[in-house]
Amino acid sequence: MPATTPDPSTALPALPPLSAQAERLIELGVHEIGGLSAEDIRTFAAEAGAGGGGDGALLAVHPDRAPASALTPLLRRDGKPGFVVVDMPDVDEFAPTDLDLPDTPLYFVTGVDRGDHMSNWSPDEALPALTKEDRTPLVLTEGIHWVLQQPEALERNLCFMTIGSRLRKSNGALDARTPALWISNGTGRDGRERRNAPKVGWCWWNNRHTWLGFASATGRRG
Repeated sequence: MPATTPDPSTALPALPPLSAQAERLIELGVHEIGGLSAEDIRTFAAEAGAGGGGDGALLAVHPDRAPASALTPLLRRDGKPGFVVVDMPDVDEFAPTDLDLPDTPLYFVTGVDRGDHMSNWSPDEALPALTKEDRTPLVLTEGIHWVLQQPEALERNLCFMTIGSRLRKSNGALDARTPALWISNGTGRDGRERRNAPKVGWCWWNNRHTWLGFASATGRRG
């Protein structure tokens, strides 16, 4: 496996202030998807940002209120909307697994990192390494929120998996698919018209991909 030290050359700029992120979500109508008012989001962002407690953090709506299927079409790249791959109709069943989200409609995620230094690792290899570093993998909706706020978080050959979301089958076993966000090449069932569009798809738990890191955070606060 590659070294675990992050490469500073691939670091992204800081996220916008929480107040600006709140306005972005309102502009996109995410508050309506989540059954919230614009004032709910503005107030939470203001309170979370008071005293600098939310500096550099990502504002998120709980996936129980704003599922991946509703958020993905709001993504944009080259003027093209995001989409979920056709063989992932159960995308909203990929739920937070072995981690706890704040039990609040809105929360923020601290210390978000794309995990470029783990490119060409498998999820099975990356998860214990993240745990050892006291980091928590992002869930799928958090990854989508990140790209909504910072579209440059998705770059050619520098995209990411969100292995905090897993699908548990009826027999209790975990599905081998794991969700990821990347950029479509417009091939296969994606369709040529979707070339360069943001894409929510999946990869196998034991497979490696040179162009996928593992998005993670230092924590979450409600």
